Amino acid sequence: MICPLACARMGWAVDGVEVVSAVARPLARVHRVLAPNARVLVLSEDAATPAALAALLVDAGYGGSGLTVLEQLGGPAEHRVDGTAADWAAPPGDPLNVVAVACAGPGLSEVPGLPDDAYDHDGQLTKREVRAVSLAHLAPRPGELLWDVGAGNGSIGIEWLRSHRTCRAVAVEADEARAARIAANAAALGVPTLRVVRGRAPDALAGLPAPDAVFIGGGITNARVLDACRAALRPGGRLVANAVTLEAEAVLVAGRARCGGSLVRIEVSRAAPLGAFTGWRPAMPVTIWAVRKPPR
Repeated sequence: MICPLACARMGWAVDGVEVVSAVARPLARVHRVLAPNARVLVLSEDAATPAALAALLVDAGYGGSGLTVLEQLGGPAEHRVDGTAADWAAPPGDPLNVVAVACAGPGLSEVPGLPDDAYDHDGQLTKREVRAVSLAHLAPRPGELLWDVGAGNGSIGIEWLRSHRTCRAVAVEADEARAARIAANAAALGVPTLRVVRGRAPDALAGLPAPDAVFIGGGITNARVLDACRAALRPGGRLVANAVTLEAEAVLVAGRARCGGSLVRIEVSRAAPLGAFTGWRPAMPVTIWAVRKPPR
């Protein structure tokens, strides 16, 4: 009843509103639904949530968003406070409150293939075009679990989670700095539920819940990694592996010969300055192997 009543107070259609609960959940989940002109209801954990939300919006470039705190909705002590994120100075009020956000700011698509600069990275990043194709092969569906093995800076797992609010993902990364960066990227892009496992596959995979899909972005030349990932997949699950080097590509070719699936090579060139003119600067080609595990 809370959400329809809040929408009624705001004059908003219920079916045009995103709802995010911050009750016992990270407030960073709000990042995922921020978009120009979006309408969002945030179910607050306590009286401190509105100010924390205002700060989050300012940091995300949404300082111009309208904020309305609706306290004690439907009760005799119902109260309303209006303002904007950038100018929010209201003291903490009633802990039972809902915050309505009329978003004003930049936006990121939920379609796979976010701009590379949406991520903090050290160069170990599946680039935008390759990422979009890889996720198309992974084919995320609501409620499914992904293993992102050799996750680099986390882009595949993050965009898997952004595809639907019920998707789940585990990012496995051996490098300590990259593992920390994955967690920071996930929070900044609205999917703080991404589980980061620091370790080297296949040993780091032990004990993880069985995945519906696996992406191998690093470590494919270790035959044990591929075998462990295929064995862990649920029946009918999808495995996608990318290769840049000839050695890694040979593993994918051998895997296709043994298990079937498809091989795709992606070659991308970007326009760049060439003296006083503009020319094409090619990126390294990437080979993608996609295969489905047979159903029982």
